Amino acid sequence: MAEDDMYTKDGTVDFHGNPADKSKTGTWKACPFILGNECCERLAYYGMSTNLVLYFKNRLHQHSATASKNVSDWSGTCYLTPLIGAFLADAYLGRYRTIACFSIIYVIGMTLLTLSASVPGLKPTCTGKENCHATVTQSTVCFVALYLIALATGGIKPCVSSYGADQFDDSDEVEKKHKGSFFNWFYFSVNVGALIASSLLVWIQDNVGWGWGFGIPAVTMAIAVVSFFSGTRLYRNQKPGGSPLTRMCQVVVASIKKYRVEVPADKSVLYETADTESAIKGSRKLEHTKDFSFFDKAAVEAQTDRIKVSVDPWRLCTVTQVEELKAIIRLLPIWATGIIFATVYGQMSTVFVLQGATMDIHVGSSNFKIPPASLSIFDPLSVLFWVPIYDRIIVPLARKFTGHKNGLTQLQRMGIGLFISIFAMLYAGILELERLRIVRRHNYYELEHIPMSIFWQVPQYFIIGCAEVFTFIGQLEFFYEQAPDATRSMCSALSLTTVALGNYLSSLLVTIVTKVSTKNGKPGWIPDNLNYGHLDYFFWLLSVLSVLNLGVYLIIARWYTYKKPQGTLR
Repeated sequence: MAEDDMYTKDGTVDFHGNPADKSKTGTWKACPFILGNECCERLAYYGMSTNLVLYFKNRLHQHSATASKNVSDWSGTCYLTPLIGAFLADAYLGRYRTIACFSIIYVIGMTLLTLSASVPGLKPTCTGKENCHATVTQSTVCFVALYLIALATGGIKPCVSSYGADQFDDSDEVEKKHKGSFFNWFYFSVNVGALIASSLLVWIQDNVGWGWGFGIPAVTMAIAVVSFFSGTRLYRNQKPGGSPLTRMCQVVVASIKKYRVEVPADKSVLYETADTESAIKGSRKLEHTKDFSFFDKAAVEAQTDRIKVSVDPWRLCTVTQVEELKAIIRLLPIWATGIIFATVYGQMSTVFVLQGATMDIHVGSSNFKIPPASLSIFDPLSVLFWVPIYDRIIVPLARKFTGHKNGLTQLQRMGIGLFISIFAMLYAGILELERLRIVRRHNYYELEHIPMSIFWQVPQYFIIGCAEVFTFIGQLEFFYEQAPDATRSMCSALSLTTVALGNYLSSLLVTIVTKVSTKNGKPGWIPDNLNYGHLDYFFWLLSVLSVLNLGVYLIIARWYTYKKPQGTLR
């Protein structure tokens, strides 16, 4: 092998800071440690979050709507804090150090949550299984632990998928082909963890105790940290490129300062470094694009820009720096259409669980009772079913028709997922309509579990799992590929904020619906006793929003311009 081909050409370095040797670092050699870390971390996360709405309701003695809102708020925060972790990773620490530091905070948060559910004085006082009362202090300790975890997950979520993709050299066609497959198997490992959490851990929480139910995820998170550190010598690391927010502000400020300047017709005269590498550490140069031409003014070189030896970045920016801002702006409309999908996805941990809690939770004619939150097991099962089918069957089949190396473009893949998700809400609404008919027909209003099997909920979980394989994995790959090289963690975090805003939107919808539907003494759509409510109306509302969202997405996707990187970094 020629010496030039021994090392990666995407700017990655090994643990010692030297150019990464292709034969000794990265690719599938390093990925098992990253996938193992993600699997264990997701097991820990879903192990505490899947059943959290019932912990709030039964242990902290909260009303259904309040418990649902608190879970949505917390889940939303977990997907908003990645903006903090991503900024630190891209600007200063790099992805490796960010994951390492925040993983330790995660273990501390999980330990505190376990103590709040198991240590006398910290755990709520219960006189029966569900007759519990928590003091203000006990509730505070619980929420401090949860929001410490929310902070910690912010340093892990946006970095792990990007860090795994960093192990494949973009300039090597063989390695690049494996990168798309990595995102599929990354999401597969996420759902292996979620599967164990939704089945075993939820059963332990309902039948053994919350101390064990939270303690096992805490231990699992510690294993995740060990798994990550075990692969240190095999990892390829991207150098942090400085603050992306500062660079973007510089483009905006420089453009405003030159608002009177005319952009030349010949775009080759716009300012760019003469070197083969861009002025941004860890980033390839980007070709000029026609969109958002106002920002091109920042790269127009005026006479006053050359008075000093060095260029003032607040007056003159490179084409690559301008295109970096344009790339982020182009991502925003696609990003916004993910919010409604995330709202639909978020129902699995809130109203789906509340709906299931009113149904017959026995398995067949046996005495074995399945916890309502355990039905979410069919979401990861669906993902585990569809990922191999997508990777091994759909991609090769689609490739024959489209000629695209990935079978479907990332935008096509996400659009199909949005379409599929509509049917999950339609099914959930029809199921609730039928459930309420049984309640009215037989006067089951005060019955805790009506004689309708909870397994009728399986299709709605399974459909959402199928939609995830298209939309969420497509999002992961799209935001990584379309992000400028030095902002990949930031863009991964941006894609995750759709889940945050989806949870907040869900919380807002529940609040508005409750306020409007409970006027004049009415029980409302989502009362504590759902037999008196109209949860089906809530599902119809989400169905309509999903249809409108898909229409907007199709318009935006047709307009989108892909980024055009130039050259390599070595």
